[in-house]
This record gives sequence, structure tokens and C-alpha cells, in this order.
Amino acid sequence: MVSLLDPGAIAAGTDSLGVGAGDAPPGTYVLLFGLSAESEIAVGALGTATFPAGAYAYVGSAFGSNGLGRVARHRRVAAGDHGVRHWHVDYLGGHPNTSLLAVAAAPRTDAECDVAAALNAKTSPLAGFGASDCDCEAHLAYREGDESLRSAVLGYLEGK
Repeated sequence: MVSLLDPGAIAAGTDSLGVGAGDAPPGTYVLLFGLSAESEIAVGALGTATFPAGAYAYVGSAFGSNGLGRVARHRRVAAGDHGVRHWHVDYLGGHPNTSLLAVAAAPRTDAECDVAAALNAKTSPLAGFGASDCDCEAHLAYREGDESLRSAVLGYLEGK
């Protein structure tokens, strides 16, 4: 079962998976971002790259003790409520031109690398983005429009 979560519901602790309430199961997640203008973004040790305006999908997984609760931290970074940049996605999510549009989550599904490959992570403006612990090209995919990216994410996750 795939859930599409609203960042506002996560912030309020009312999302259907309990991400914001701290009671989420483990699984794979996809953060869907919109970037309003082309931006130069420094991404830690990966360096700086030009990110075209458009839609981005960052694929991650959370199988630790807090499960998909990790998504709540990413939401806080994107909202400007948490300034610590720990993961590559924090640099994109915390950029002033970036908005977190939605979160797709597949509880109890371990498909991080499969989803990244299906979304064609070669479209990432920065090789290796989010993929420092695997052999994937990147765990970030780009499209000009957010609806086509959202449809691709949901379609793939629903097939898992």
C-alpha cells in the first residue's frame, strides 16, 4: 500500500502513517520537491551543481528504530525549522527556492535502489546524489513538471 502524504499533515502529526506523530513503520519513501528557479546548490562533499527549475524526487529508505519518522526531519529542514545538513537531500530541501510538495511512502517495502533506477536517476544534476552507500547513479530524479514525476513515483511504488 502506497501513501501520498501532505507535508502539512506531517507537521500537524495527522498524516495517515504516523510520520509526524513519531509512530511510523519502516519503509521506502520519496520526497517530491519543486524548485522555483534554476539554482546553484552546494551539496556537501559532492560539490556545487546547477539545479534546473522543476520537480525533483529524492528516494530514501528508513528501516531504523524510528522507521519513516525520518521523513519528519526532512520536512523540518525543508520548512526551515531545522538547519543541520546531514544528508545530501538536506542541501536541496533546505534551499530557499525549494518546496516540499508531497511525500510518497511504501511501508515495509525495501525498494530504494529499484525506485531510483525506475525514475531514471541519470536525470539528477549531480552524480552520486543520495547514493553514497550503494552503487546507484543517484537517488535523485528530475522532471520539468511535478505531475509527471508524481505519476511515475506512484505508478512504480504501487507496482511493488
